Amino acid sequence: MRPIHTALAVLVAAVWGFNFVVIEFGLGTFPPLLLSALRFLVAALPAVFFVGRPKVAWKWVLAVGVVLGIAKFGLLFSGMANGMPAGLSSLVLQAQAVFTAVFAAVVLKERPGRLRIAGMAVAFAGIAVAAVDGGASGPVLGFTMVIAAAACWGVSNVLTRKASPPDALNFMVWVSVVPVVPLALLSLLLEGPERDLAALRGLDWSGVGVIVYLAWITTVFGFGAWGYLLRTYPASSVAPFSLLVPVFGMSSAALVLGEEVSGLRWVAAVLLVGGVAATSLVPSKPRPRAQAQSEAQPQSEAQPVATPATTATTTAEAGTGTGNGVRTGTADPLPAAGGR
Repeated sequence: MRPIHTALAVLVAAVWGFNFVVIEFGLGTFPPLLLSALRFLVAALPAVFFVGRPKVAWKWVLAVGVVLGIAKFGLLFSGMANGMPAGLSSLVLQAQAVFTAVFAAVVLKERPGRLRIAGMAVAFAGIAVAAVDGGASGPVLGFTMVIAAAACWGVSNVLTRKASPPDALNFMVWVSVVPVVPLALLSLLLEGPERDLAALRGLDWSGVGVIVYLAWITTVFGFGAWGYLLRTYPASSVAPFSLLVPVFGMSSAALVLGEEVSGLRWVAAVLLVGGVAATSLVPSKPRPRAQAQSEAQPQSEAQPVATPATTATTTAEAGTGTGNGVRTGTADPLPAAGGR
């Protein structure tokens, strides 16, 4: 990669890692579901009027919008609001790559090789160590919500592979339209209109900055730049930079928020990032030809084309973006946060 593009890849990883610190600031002003709704509203408007019509079937836009936008980000923001530290959240959310591999094996019939299976085991060991560390320093509910968010991200990655959108930015903008109203209604129901109105009435420039960062910097810039890199270089060259996301997430949380990084958390980071690397950067074994022919699926369904969008939407964010997720024959890119 050219030095300027290497710097761009590192910048995107830094933007997605620092995203978790920004979410933490935002949760000091907004209830979690309302913050998520506002983030998607600003990401979708006015961009939706400039990116053109969706380039995939509406069913995929709706499906990914529900699973990624409503479930994944609703759980992530709520988990952090329930005490899950920003740095630990940036690390634990990377388990989405393992969930993606598991769901892809079941749904897409991808056969993980021995190294990938070993990587999953190492990553799950990292989650277990993180759970011990989180149980000693934070609430179990928040940790569980972030793990559930990672699982939802894995489901959305598989859906995105099936959709195979040719344009990452177009796809993410339209996906951002879907969760706005449902998240707003859930916020009114679960967080209460009084709390929502108080947050909106107290909106100041710092709150505006949080929403703009989550929507335009993390989502529009992040996914746009990542998609450009994936159109320019092989995914195997771009994907490893996403491993820097939890590094930036944990270090920025320590520097800005004063979060303590314990020895257990470093052990969890090494295990989880190493396991995710083995899980995501090693290609799956293709299905036997006889099995693929017997399923008699259309090529657009059975063999999704590797595109920047199917890769980018699984890169870590955050948020929105959002991630990793399409087989390229050499590697599967790794995750944002939303949260891609």
